Amino acid sequence: MNKKIPEVSLFSFVKHSLEILKNPLPFHHKYFVKLGDTFGLKIGFKSKVVFSRDAALAEYALQKNQKNFIKSKIQTEDLVKYVGRGLLTSEGEHWRKQRKLIQPAFHKNQLNNLLDSIREAILSEYTKVTVNQTIDVFPIFNDLAFQTVVKSLFSSAVNQKEINRLQHITESGQKMLIKELRQPYLGWWFKLSGQIKKELALTTEARNILRRIVNDRKSSAERQNDLLDMLLDARYEDGEAMEEEQLIDEILILFTAGHETTSNALTFILQLLAKHPEWQDKIHEELVRVAAETDDLMTQITSSKIAQQVIEEGMRLYPPAYFIDRVNVKPDSFNNLNLEAGSNLLFSVYEIHRHPDLWEQPDAFMPERFAEGSRKFSSQYFPFGAGPRKCIGNNFAMFEMILAVKELVKSFKIEAQFETIAITPLITLKPKNAFLKFEKRA
Repeated sequence: MNKKIPEVSLFSFVKHSLEILKNPLPFHHKYFVKLGDTFGLKIGFKSKVVFSRDAALAEYALQKNQKNFIKSKIQTEDLVKYVGRGLLTSEGEHWRKQRKLIQPAFHKNQLNNLLDSIREAILSEYTKVTVNQTIDVFPIFNDLAFQTVVKSLFSSAVNQKEINRLQHITESGQKMLIKELRQPYLGWWFKLSGQIKKELALTTEARNILRRIVNDRKSSAERQNDLLDMLLDARYEDGEAMEEEQLIDEILILFTAGHETTSNALTFILQLLAKHPEWQDKIHEELVRVAAETDDLMTQITSSKIAQQVIEEGMRLYPPAYFIDRVNVKPDSFNNLNLEAGSNLLFSVYEIHRHPDLWEQPDAFMPERFAEGSRKFSSQYFPFGAGPRKCIGNNFAMFEMILAVKELVKSFKIEAQFETIAITPLITLKPKNAFLKFEKRA
């Protein structure tokens, strides 16, 4: 028997629109509890979004029947104007071609070449940590994650002024996109006032900086063995290299997808460690033991099981990519739920990761649940997505976060200067009150 998807009225949406603009998660949670794991929300007279925290439906759309589910226009149109048409924003044959080309650059063996650069970028940012006073750590991790992506991509081929400019443009474009998504009724004003035109001019500036870097590298005989070299070396099946504009699209997407999610995740993880100092001690004991066994950086990272458990639990509680969007091409059904063609589906990773039917003590920080790794939870744990569109940089991000956590705990003890962790849900889930105090470790 087919079940009708329960629906929240347009009146309720409009009535709570200001709250939703500020933080939509309590509104979603209220209706998940009231209506069940999947409900529709009228956002216009003819428009509707289907929200779901059904992990099995998410797995079906992302993996088991992924061919019938494509990304929504948020990514394939709205985001495209700021970052171009690369892995994150493309669909179909173009996406398959790009994924096959780029995937080898992110294999563990290739990432091994980047670890020293990643560690160097992390240690450089940690010189900004001041001891025995309250500091907001988000700006530090924001800079750290951006510097890590830049150094991994370009080695030393870009100056600090250009790095700062690229970071500003990347973050400015994301803020503009949030305004467009949360306030679609002001679309006319964003165009008329010139706000979108201004952002597109910034995007052109970023592309020109990247074009200069790429052309300098092409004309140079020197190899850096960084991601840029790997992307320039990559060849399609017909032996052709990536065209310059496509390469710039992919680099812009690496900036966007690779820096904000990591900086958010690391900030939340540090807040959790500050609230649970016993896990700081466990990480410290592990890093001392592992360092005594080997000085190989890759072996140290892959042997840091406790640090990895903490990171995975941090991303369960505070997944940076807290929503995954899909649209079904053809009519579909799952567990007696009928989805008409073109249904806009938003899977709440935040709610799936805290679903009381899926997790023991879902709101508690319990890294021990990942003692055997995250694979046993693969049907309900989606910090990097799932299926063929799973984040291509997941290994890069994990290695970077393990290094960042280890290096910080190695030097400091971390103390919380906040009551409870607060969040700001934008395109990604951002921290709001990451105030910590650091004490030099004896």
